[in-house]
Amino acid sequence: MTYRQTWPHEYVVVKKDGQEKLFAAFCERINRGEGVECRFFHQKRKYLFLGDYTYWMMTDCSAIDLEKSDEVLNRALLYRDRRDFVIKAGDTGKRTT
Repeated sequence: MTYRQTWPHEYVVVKKDGQEKLFAAFCERINRGEGVECRFFHQKRKYLFLGDYTYWMMTDCSAIDLEKSDEVLNRALLYRDRRDFVIKAGDTGKRTT
């Protein structure tokens, strides 16, 4: 099973896709405190909720050095239920209507 089937999302590879400005804007907003700390199973990270999307990175912005590596910025449509804040064992990733 893949994340495409269970937790569909889009992503950009920051340097490869030329998205350094998007990355900088995301990290600036996270650093200003606009992000919300949420859990995805055992992982904690900051998510940014904008419009109908949630954005996140697997690495904390303060630990990223784009001179040394490339990073992935993810986004997914909001589910509009508890999965937007806490993902728990047994959740399927399928939208509920």
